[in-house]
Amino acid sequence: MLSSVLLVLFSAAVGAKTVPNGQTLTLNGIPYYLSGIPISNFSHNVFDKASNDVDIFPFTVIQTSSTVHSSFLSETVANFTQQDDVFQPAFLQTVYLTSSVEASQIDELSGSEALHQFDNKMFLTESDASLSTPLPNGPYFASARTGHIFRAYRLYSDDSLAFISAAISDESGGFIPMTGVTEGVMTKNVAVPSRLYYTPTAEKPLAGFRLAVKDIFHIKGLRTSGGSRAYYYLYDEQNVTTPSVQRLFDLGAVMVGKVGTVQFANGDRPTADWVDLHCPFNPRGDGYQYPSGSSSGSGAAIAAYEWLDLAIGSDTGGSMRGPAGVQGIYGNRPSTGAITLEHALPLSPPLDTAGMFARSASLWSKTVQAWYPNFNRSYPSHPKQLYLSHSNWDESTAPEANEHLETFMQRLEDFLDTNRTIVNVTERWSETHNSPSLINLLNTTYAYLVGVGQWNNLAKGFFADYAQSHDGRRPFINPGPLARWEWGQANGGNASYDAALHNMTVFRDWWSTSGYGRSDDDSCSEGIFVHAWATGAADYRNRYFNPPGPPFGFTDDAIAVFAGAPEVVVPLGESPYNSTITLHEEYLPVSIGLQMARGCDRALAELVDDLGKAGILKPVSAGSRLYS
Repeated sequence: MLSSVLLVLFSAAVGAKTVPNGQTLTLNGIPYYLSGIPISNFSHNVFDKASNDVDIFPFTVIQTSSTVHSSFLSETVANFTQQDDVFQPAFLQTVYLTSSVEASQIDELSGSEALHQFDNKMFLTESDASLSTPLPNGPYFASARTGHIFRAYRLYSDDSLAFISAAISDESGGFIPMTGVTEGVMTKNVAVPSRLYYTPTAEKPLAGFRLAVKDIFHIKGLRTSGGSRAYYYLYDEQNVTTPSVQRLFDLGAVMVGKVGTVQFANGDRPTADWVDLHCPFNPRGDGYQYPSGSSSGSGAAIAAYEWLDLAIGSDTGGSMRGPAGVQGIYGNRPSTGAITLEHALPLSPPLDTAGMFARSASLWSKTVQAWYPNFNRSYPSHPKQLYLSHSNWDESTAPEANEHLETFMQRLEDFLDTNRTIVNVTERWSETHNSPSLINLLNTTYAYLVGVGQWNNLAKGFFADYAQSHDGRRPFINPGPLARWEWGQANGGNASYDAALHNMTVFRDWWSTSGYGRSDDDSCSEGIFVHAWATGAADYRNRYFNPPGPPFGFTDDAIAVFAGAPEVVVPLGESPYNSTITLHEEYLPVSIGLQMARGCDRALAELVDDLGKAGILKPVSAGSRLYS
């Protein structure tokens, strides 16, 4: 009887499907990951003369169409090392050269001192072994046993807890979770492919740029959490990718993982409200400052990691611009409708937008100009009106922050050949409108649009699906979104939502006709509306707050939200403060918001790019300081 049971178990095991999950390995002290998915194969066993003790070998593909001279390899290695953080000389143990030059010239290279200098043990050409699929330049791993070739992924620790999950390509248009993990404190590892694999073209201007995606956007092959453990485990892996993200893939961007969000893209405080998942860490200053949200992980990842180039987030009420401001990076809210949010978790469909984070004016500008398809007309001039609101820039602003803000405004005036006009939005409304004050009109508008809007478009369906799978139970929801949903239902529900939508439309129409968001034929936007965003003030994450409630009020930060207008927050410098954490002087970012008329996204991106070229805006570094 026992032998029969063992036979059944053995038969089941033999018939089971084994799926390789890849492996981690270390090369000269640097951790790497190779997936179980080969991307090419050597035509026959070229490793006969290699050691039989080791299966996986590092090797490098080098392509050339020019004459191979004696210094060719040294120059190539120098270029690879400068361009790429995945490549290292240890990958030159085996070199595979694809070339159109004569074999005698290749033979000369195989015996060169350069190869011996890099401890080369094997030199291969197409005459030695062909590849089943041609490969671009770069480092790879190969199996001596099977001849399979794998991409080389370098592993980096996510010490800021920015990522929900790392991911790699499944080589079939989707993604799989990256399973390799090395040492760290509550950290995941993120696997990044070699930059040498990719060459930008006119069709793929973002080729090779590494991208992190906020975990409200569905990605084929991965689960979506929306910052909720219950949501993550309730639904299976997605079978489609959000079109807005797919457009970035089509432009060449390479996704390396999904990053954390305030639950369902709402607005929470780290210690007080982040219950289900842990809030990412803002790396600036003492490392314990509020990262803002809801695109907290996207902003923290760009601020923390030089190995990451871009991060996509969303902005409904400030979720891009807030993290950009307090973490000293470039981040925008586009015109409403600039890019589709189909197959993304909604907060408020009339207000939801998708934006991009980067550390330089040039890369941010290049990316958004390529990404947004609806606003691609170029205008002959920049706006000549400069409207400055002092609502977040007053006598309490630190002297160092004030200096950065004032210097920028003076340089912007010189660049545009104009002078600023100090404006007050609420006074302008009263002067041009006979209805109630702007504060009264919009005080509850956002609260209804997100509270009722998300209840109708996400929460109701989620609760029903969860109850069906869990014997009628309700899932855990963080205090912030739950308070918003409950308040919306208790205070008028859909009727109040409709009234809020009307109030938003009234403001949007006013802003584009009598406010400071008027359009212009020559410059797209008649003027640029400017307001300070972050002034270097400390905002510690280790604080407790009263229970959250609906997001009431109206500030300059909300203008772009209700107007549907594009706004980008850009870093200007740093301001010192005495940290209560480190008991040392630390530095926090100073940043400012630049807004144009609705539909002027390209004009705004061109302005930012030109300000970068003029040295008025500068690239920032990753880490505690903006400028290393």
